[in-house]
Amino acid sequence: MKIAIKAEPRSVQGTGASRRLRRESKVPGVLYGAGKDATPIQLDHKDLWFKLKMEAFHASILDPEVGAEKSQVLLRDYQMHPFRAQILHADFQRVDANKKIHMKVPLHFVNAEISPGVKVAGGLAQHVMNELEISCLPKDLPEFIQVDLKDLQAGHSLHLSGVALPPGVEAIVPKGEDPTVATIVIPKVMTAEEELAEAATLTAAPAAADVPTIAQKVGEGESAGSGGGAGSKPTVKDDKKNMKEAKDKK
Repeated sequence: MKIAIKAEPRSVQGTGASRRLRRESKVPGVLYGAGKDATPIQLDHKDLWFKLKMEAFHASILDPEVGAEKSQVLLRDYQMHPFRAQILHADFQRVDANKKIHMKVPLHFVNAEISPGVKVAGGLAQHVMNELEISCLPKDLPEFIQVDLKDLQAGHSLHLSGVALPPGVEAIVPKGEDPTVATIVIPKVMTAEEELAEAATLTAAPAAADVPTIAQKVGEGESAGSGGGAGSKPTVKDDKKNMKEAKDKK
């Protein structure tokens, strides 16, 4: 899919110039690659903002017209403001029609609801991968890769080797690896006995108000020590008093 974007040559550069452009609802950017010099450009903020919301915009050949230059490019990077809804900068790379490019494209999963693992066994489809890095010529670049789950059984996984790639497209993965793309798992259902055991555990747990705090323990210890009861220890003062009383009696 080819998408046209609005761009103009940018004659001013630098931090101050970029700030002025942003105040005028423009986005500073750069166009580079294909053996040519980098070209500073500026784009309309509103147009680029809505283009970025398109999934295809991130994995498609773009057709910008920058002055007299017409080229095919890919969106390579963009920066957003930390908390404002504002695009700060955008980078585009020119592509050579005869050279392969590396891109990450999204995966679209279909037919999970009719797979035996979901429809018959009541499982849930889990997507282990959501995008795939590929290599291809610009003309073969797909917007997305479709992953069909219609034959997936419960407890089984679909690996990359089982995904049909479009013609001219190669997946980039470490040699000898066959990563998992999706799987179907059976959700655990608690039995009545397990539910009762969990409820009993929650009931038996002491409430926070029933557990004495450190301050409460210290207060209770001080009260017991100063109560003068049968279990309290005699002090040195009490011993001297008792000895004086014994002498007087003699």
